[in-house]
Amino acid sequence: MIGIAPMPGRGGNCAGDLTTIVSWGADVVLTMTGRHELEFAGASAMGENLEAAGVLWRHLPVTDLGAPSPETSALWPEASEAAHRALGGGGRVLAHCFGGCGRSGMALLRLMVEAGEDVDAALARLRSVRPCAVETAAQQAWAAQGSGGD
Repeated sequence: MIGIAPMPGRGGNCAGDLTTIVSWGADVVLTMTGRHELEFAGASAMGENLEAAGVLWRHLPVTDLGAPSPETSALWPEASEAAHRALGGGGRVLAHCFGGCGRSGMALLRLMVEAGEDVDAALARLRSVRPCAVETAAQQAWAAQGSGGD
């Protein structure tokens, strides 16, 4: 199962948000924000706190409304493999960015496409539950690379 969310701590209660994530049963959390956004939300220690709770945390920094840089793209294969391994075993993967829309939607769309879904059908399915998922053409193009057709 996949989940999408805004930045833990964005509403002022990072500890409570992390408790919710752990209670939901997240096996992997993909953080699609920059370090400065983590600091702004009071979530600088989020990765360490998640790991201490037994949740695999991967930080894949992407600028707001952007697509991954070459440096972040280089981190994707390991994060993707961990996510697919969790999903294949019946686990749960949560992706978040600051608003829980574009960057997190892009990451989940990429996972869906890598799992064999058609990009347009996967995007429609994702937007049926999170209408703001994937906000730019660049984000959609990056996610579509998971089809292996590019």
